[in-house]
Amino acid sequence: MSNIRHKCFISYHHEDQDEVDEFIRKFDHDKDVFIARGLGEEMASDIINSEDTTYVMKRIRELYLKDSTVTLVMLGKCTWARRYIDWEIQASLRNGETVTPNGLLGIKLPSYSETKGMFPNRLNINLKQSDDQKDCYARYMSYPSRSDTLSKAIDAAFERRSTHVKWINNPRERFKNNRHCE
Repeated sequence: MSNIRHKCFISYHHEDQDEVDEFIRKFDHDKDVFIARGLGEEMASDIINSEDTTYVMKRIRELYLKDSTVTLVMLGKCTWARRYIDWEIQASLRNGETVTPNGLLGIKLPSYSETKGMFPNRLNINLKQSDDQKDCYARYMSYPSRSDTLSKAIDAAFERRSTHVKWINNPRERFKNNRHCE
């Protein structure tokens, strides 16, 4: 297992809170695979008290994304439909002279439905689209049963920040509202 614990921004839908908290307890707190950054019960300083979307996104970038290196998108039943997930992935993929994008790794939660499940579009367009496509920026995995499997996947996502930047697909348009999910 890697000796480096990457700071990982955890992007998830609040309806998956219990599963995400368990994932963080197991792989951050107990097994020391990564350092969790983000909003939620298992993460410190998690309240941004505002209804102003621009302000909230600015604070998320300043407080959580700024010092993270990999974004873990926790895939549950309705993750694909949430605007904040789209915005967090968009902010994670920003690239420029003074900004390095985060690595991007989707992780299917135990409740993710293989038959009805969908990925957030911004994650999906950064995955391999066809056999003709040589490579891509993002990866996804099933819920890990072993710490070393997760550690290797996070390390690979971290490395892709420098080796696969040309594969980032990050359109400017973003969700204005949540999509309907049943």
